[in-house]
Amino acid sequence: MSQVVNLLADRYRLERRLGSGAMGVVWLATDERLRRPVAVKQLIVRTGFDPARSEEAQQRALREGRIAGRLHHPNVVAVHDVVEHDGLPVLVMEYLPSRSLADVLAESGAMAVGTVATIGAQAASALAAAHGAGIIHRDVKPGNVLLGDDGTVKLTDFGISLAAGDVSVTQTGMLNGTPAFLAPEIARGQRPTPASDVFSLGATLYAALEGRPPFGDETENSLAVLHQAAAGQVPPPQRAGALLPLLAGMMHDDPAARPTPQQAGEFLRAVADGSPVATEHSSPEARTQPLPVFGEAATAPRPFARHSGTRVAEHPAGAREVTAASAGAAVRRHRTPLSVLGAVLVAVVLALVLVPQRDDPPPRPAPVAAPADLERVVADYYALLPERPGDAWTRLGPALRARGHGAYEDRWNAVHAVGVIEPPRATGHDVHVGVELRMADGSTVREFHRLGMTPNTSTPLIESDTVVRSETTAPPPPPLIIERPAPDEDEKAEEKKGRGEEEGRGEEKGRGEKDKKGEEDKKGEEG
Repeated sequence: MSQVVNLLADRYRLERRLGSGAMGVVWLATDERLRRPVAVKQLIVRTGFDPARSEEAQQRALREGRIAGRLHHPNVVAVHDVVEHDGLPVLVMEYLPSRSLADVLAESGAMAVGTVATIGAQAASALAAAHGAGIIHRDVKPGNVLLGDDGTVKLTDFGISLAAGDVSVTQTGMLNGTPAFLAPEIARGQRPTPASDVFSLGATLYAALEGRPPFGDETENSLAVLHQAAAGQVPPPQRAGALLPLLAGMMHDDPAARPTPQQAGEFLRAVADGSPVATEHSSPEARTQPLPVFGEAATAPRPFARHSGTRVAEHPAGAREVTAASAGAAVRRHRTPLSVLGAVLVAVVLALVLVPQRDDPPPRPAPVAAPADLERVVADYYALLPERPGDAWTRLGPALRARGHGAYEDRWNAVHAVGVIEPPRATGHDVHVGVELRMADGSTVREFHRLGMTPNTSTPLIESDTVVRSETTAPPPPPLIIERPAPDEDEKAEEKKGRGEEEGRGEEKGRGEKDKKGEEDKKGEEG
């Protein structure tokens, strides 16, 4: 691990840690040259980490600096510089006293409609600027939305973004982004587009309103969340109010039916200000179409409406009532009773026509997990250890849980760090993996496991764990300390005897000198 020092690149003095992730730490630092606070993202490569992934992480950090450096927008965290420390890139960014939306939701829960609209309007403005610069963010989520102490909202972390003219460093076949906020087409393996970012922003606003992501909590089972995202079936929100038709449009299964960030921003600002919101096309010759409804199957692309002047009802039925209400408002300008009756009939007919009549779909068979899915489950499992054994416990099947949660916790409390030395490899229903455990006593254990999986479910679990081979390296010996041995009883007696003889000789000599002096004094008196 890179050594943590107080001064990076002889310029940026670290003050305190702001946060950390799998590959790096973000610090509050002082730019000693310009005397201003900055946020410094320091890349850290851990011992035993896959060299290929380490190189990819370094290239990703450099790409984040290049991509974010193109954007100059009040709702995007600015990157000031990219420097090098210990051979690794360090990103120097604008410092915003803030908390992430994810932290606020974890502490306080769901937010009010007006608050979410204010946050969403600024985030949509940031996305519009990114898309205008040819950049697709690809990981819009609450953790990457910063809420400043002054009310400013900023979008951050462009580490996995796609930018026009930039060379991708992502490994082939790797899925990027956070499953709980992925657009359905991305979860199905399609290429990301600006519309994918719009879906992820809609999912972020959904989580802020409901207090939970639309596809479930990925800390419980990321593979199950990925399956939900690929299905594209979003549970209708219960607290969206005036934002319901916008969320339905942003999270439509068909990317072509989603609004642009500019359109979404206009809608959000209107709701935040209490102004009339856009629900129809601005072009008079355009065919009036209803807003998308949650759970509705995608058919033909349906552009999001832009005409202003109609307020949306603040209840879940608002999405279906907008078009009928608009038709009723149009005919109420006529004052005759027959026209009023005609208006009512038109509204009823429109409501009947616009509500889709569909038979319930047949139940789907339980999905069969692909080898890549089983490998991902195992990779996610070891990524949680040893710091989060409680979350890792939920990845185990009944047979392994029967051994007891207490024993499981005790085992991982004795482990200081975990590194994967042989990546997961699926063969049938088994996954082979090699890990290196650095124990708290300083020893190192290399284990090669065969994990039996449950593949015929939407949430594969680890049913069995067999250690095929194990190698243990003893901890280094303690430092050598040389001490003078304590004398035994015989040595003590000899030493005491020697001191006694010397004392006796000294006393005898003293008496002799005293007697001699006395004789001399006596002779002197006689003389």
